[in-house]
Amino acid sequence: MTSREPSFAGVAALMGDPARANILAALMDGRALTAKELAHAAGVSASTASEHLAKLVDGGILDVVHQGRFRYFRLANSLVASAIESLMVLSGDRPPRRRMSASRGGEPLRVARTCYDHLAGKLGVALMDRLLTQGHLHPDLADYQVSHRGQAFFDELGVDLASASGQKRHFARSCLDWSERRPHLAGSLGAALGARCFEIGWLERQRDSRALVITAAGRRGFRDSFGIEILA
Repeated sequence: MTSREPSFAGVAALMGDPARANILAALMDGRALTAKELAHAAGVSASTASEHLAKLVDGGILDVVHQGRFRYFRLANSLVASAIESLMVLSGDRPPRRRMSASRGGEPLRVARTCYDHLAGKLGVALMDRLLTQGHLHPDLADYQVSHRGQAFFDELGVDLASASGQKRHFARSCLDWSERRPHLAGSLGAALGARCFEIGWLERQRDSRALVITAAGRRGFRDSFGIEILA
């Protein structure tokens, strides 16, 4: 009798190749990148990168975006990003060393970074903690629901709950943070909160990096609205 291969074995094999793992890590900030950029991130030739990208697209791990004569690659969805983040936790690894020019020192990534389209690192975990302890979120099986108090809080902050809840994805989920080993907020609510923090100037992106800059306005805002101090 032959044993049937688990359905996740193929996906695990796709993600497990070192070059493909570096490609996936480079896309964890939610951007879409070209094959040339991803070849550099993975430390492989353009032809080798093309082979890896074709496998990841065929496996449903990546999507391709066509813009003019250019093709851009991005993670297929937030579930893929969550799986990658969880694998980082299990491996205990630091971010891959060959990843654009992003990872000169891991500490900025640990303080504040993007995890696909939501916030991670010390900042992301601290925000999740405060949302729970302040009673703005409460657990609902595998997801979270916004309390009446939380509705008023998010409304005052300018987060559009109606738009977030109307999307065809999980509304509010925990995502295990690879550096903090504790959950941060994912789902459409996590994405909306992150987008609002960029919109009001609390956070700024860094070129070619998932690491984020917490501005002076952000430090005041996170302290006044959430009661947290973020120390780099």
